[in-house]
Amino acid sequence: MSDEALRDLADHVGAALPHDIGEATVAYGELCITVPRTSILKVLAYLRDDSECQFDCLVDLCGVDYPERENRFDVVYNLLSISQNQRCRVKLETDEETAVPSATAVFNAAGWYEREAWDLYGIFFSDHPDLRRLLTDYGFDGHPLRKDFPLTGFVEVRYDDEQRRVVYEPVKLTQEFRTFDFISPWEGMTTVLPGDEKAAADDAPEEGAS
Repeated sequence: MSDEALRDLADHVGAALPHDIGEATVAYGELCITVPRTSILKVLAYLRDDSECQFDCLVDLCGVDYPERENRFDVVYNLLSISQNQRCRVKLETDEETAVPSATAVFNAAGWYEREAWDLYGIFFSDHPDLRRLLTDYGFDGHPLRKDFPLTGFVEVRYDDEQRRVVYEPVKLTQEFRTFDFISPWEGMTTVLPGDEKAAADDAPEEGAS
């Protein structure tokens, strides 16, 4: 669909939902709609059911983390209209404490996507029928796709032979920190590697040579 047709569709959606659409733009060949958190179910249902939209397939739902913002998370819904052969991206903002209405009542596929967003970002979805971790363990501490989550995590997992079970322990690093000089191995090498002693000797100037 052309950008002009997508702009017409944006005007159509904006006219139908004037109080529920924050912004409607066309970017990268897709209609992009920003909505208030409280309007997400109304907007998704309209995009699914309206005859000019027919976005009846939820392709993906994901989180995006902007820790410097007050509402640090975006929740992004990627919709597909098979009959119209077009795509729509719906976005909303939320914080760490405020729940987003679950879209499972509009799209059944939202169930596992919302569980993933909860697991990896800590975005809470109200009225979700089974909101629990999906990719990490049930006892996992934190949400690993947040940008302030430490790369090492908080706990490490191992099998204990004496207890005959898997145990969780605080992360113990063999190195407290690392420093990187970003110099390539060829530039930063200052010592002679084992086996290179002869090459170093051959490069040395002969006695009496000018």
